Amino acid sequence: MNIFLWILQGLLALHTLVGAVWKFSSPPEQTMASFKAIPPGLWLSMSIVEILCGLGLVIPALAKPLAILTPIAAIIIALEMLAFTGLHLSAGDGGFGPIIYWLVVAGICGFIAYGRLVLEPYQ
Repeated sequence: MNIFLWILQGLLALHTLVGAVWKFSSPPEQTMASFKAIPPGLWLSMSIVEILCGLGLVIPALAKPLAILTPIAAIIIALEMLAFTGLHLSAGDGGFGPIIYWLVVAGICGFIAYGRLVLEPYQ
């Protein structure tokens, strides 16, 4: 289980860091119609939080005392995905593709947080 969690953490960290870079290069209104409600300053702040979360997912490989960062980062990413889902639904944008994507990512984040807190905590 430990190896599986590390693989998921690495993939989620990569996913999150790519998303952060994408946010720096694309204003919210050009990404999805429902995202135009997000102010540009908040959009850039989310990029910084995503970079920190991406690092928080892998830092315990180098420093075990910082192991609590993994579930915290996973929970923050899950909350962001749920916020995107809510924003998309409230905007009335058509299509459930993005919603399914965000909910799958949120589920993976929840599994990582549960795994690192309960199933396979760092020793």
